[in-house]
Amino acid sequence: MLQACDIKYLVVHCSATPDDEPMGAPQIHDMHLGFGWHGIGYHRVINRNGVVESGRPDYWQGAHVYGHNEISLGVCLIGCDFFTEAQFDALESVLKEWREACPTASICGHRDFSYTDKTCPNFDVARWCQSRGLEAFTPPPA
Repeated sequence: MLQACDIKYLVVHCSATPDDEPMGAPQIHDMHLGFGWHGIGYHRVINRNGVVESGRPDYWQGAHVYGHNEISLGVCLIGCDFFTEAQFDALESVLKEWREACPTASICGHRDFSYTDKTCPNFDVARWCQSRGLEAFTPPPA
């Protein structure tokens, strides 16, 4: 079971699906079951209209960032290249909520972990955090 004091990373993802494809947490849950996982790997999913859906409970280890799931929470923006202002507003709210519970956790994008070649979430999370007045803290480990 995850404990807030153990969370070191708040990781931003994208679904890497077409920006106009309707999708949400139930569809990602089904997709992840198809991968052989125990259901949705993210803790939150943010739809195109900014609605935040629950994935795994925050106390349950995610399946979203290889080798760091036991010390991270993951949020997924639906889409690939162009995210809505409503999504970014919701992302800010989710990250502020998590930061309150995990004040020393670093905010980063999945692509910031050195083990992956993924570009997810397809934008610079640290720069985005700066534009929103959120401190991203340190980058993830090599």
